Amino acid sequence: MAKPIINALLLFFFIISLSWQKIDGQQKTWQDAFKVLGIAWNKDGTSLNRTIQIPMVDPTPYDDGTTTPAPIALSQDIQLTASSKASVRLYIPTNPPKNKKLPLIIYFHGGDFVLFSATTVIFHNFCNEIASQLPAVVVSVEYRLAPENRLPAAYEDAMNALIWVKNQSLEIGGRDPWLEYADFKNVHLLGSSAGANIAYNAAVRAFDLNLHPLQIKGLLLNQAFFGGVQRTQSEGRLKDDPYVPLYVNDVLWTLALPKNAGRNHEYCNPVIFQKCMGRIYDLPKVYVKGDYGDPLVDRSVQLVQFLKKCNVKVYSRFKQGGFHGIELQNKAEAQLLYNDIKWFVNDVPPVGAGIQEEMPVGVSYSGHASQ
Repeated sequence: MAKPIINALLLFFFIISLSWQKIDGQQKTWQDAFKVLGIAWNKDGTSLNRTIQIPMVDPTPYDDGTTTPAPIALSQDIQLTASSKASVRLYIPTNPPKNKKLPLIIYFHGGDFVLFSATTVIFHNFCNEIASQLPAVVVSVEYRLAPENRLPAAYEDAMNALIWVKNQSLEIGGRDPWLEYADFKNVHLLGSSAGANIAYNAAVRAFDLNLHPLQIKGLLLNQAFFGGVQRTQSEGRLKDDPYVPLYVNDVLWTLALPKNAGRNHEYCNPVIFQKCMGRIYDLPKVYVKGDYGDPLVDRSVQLVQFLKKCNVKVYSRFKQGGFHGIELQNKAEAQLLYNDIKWFVNDVPPVGAGIQEEMPVGVSYSGHASQ
């Protein structure tokens, strides 16, 4: 990891923008957080130089028979409009069924709103697995990053992707041949970390759009990146977590939120924000996954409790141990998540069709209070 560049402009920004964070008697500064994240301010003082070394990979648009092992899914990059840089990476299994439509998964990658891309290898491989194992058509959204594009920019990109999928379903301007395999009436929004935050907000914002004939049947939130001013028990217990230490988490939110917004902003803490309450009642079925070794886990627990109060049909898995992003490093944990996603998408009935009786071991139901 390259060392961040600490210059006079950066130091000035640190001093005037935020006070230092104090953790266990030690001063933690923006410099410390930037070093952990592998980022540094560019000379303009508004954009970042991202030096973290996780490779990006090209798509695999066809199987030429020369790759070992053979690809489990095909992928291609698609620019959404001729006038913008907005794009998606589209995936299909290598041998999609000919007489059956596949669920359509719209995926939002992690990276705390500040890092990574739909082309980052860990998220590319994740989408390959989802496309292959469910099987499904996957649309992985390339959204704009903060602080160059603060929230709600990522939410706007999510909505533009949904509109593009809607136009594809209506064959406005034609339809990509790969989307002939997609069932536009069986759409699920899936996100990890910041991507789960985006998926949640996209589902809420979707009520303001006419997306017909798209039908969003479910929402999957893996280790969602939410926050708040009041510290949770897990944040206090794991404040020095090696993956998401509390002072780094605070800096990330300062980079992502609108300028001068606090961590009780609706983008960060949806549980205490009441404006969208009426929409929450109409959300489709929701799956929430968290790990008690992740300092952010209590935010997901709170979200499940909040959704339950709003009579949303919620399935959740909360595991002992673990850490933030565990599925990207642990194959067994990744497979458990793939299995849950496959079950939730293919076997859990939609809202209004009753409760799924047979659930995977470790999954809990916390849905309609009236049922």
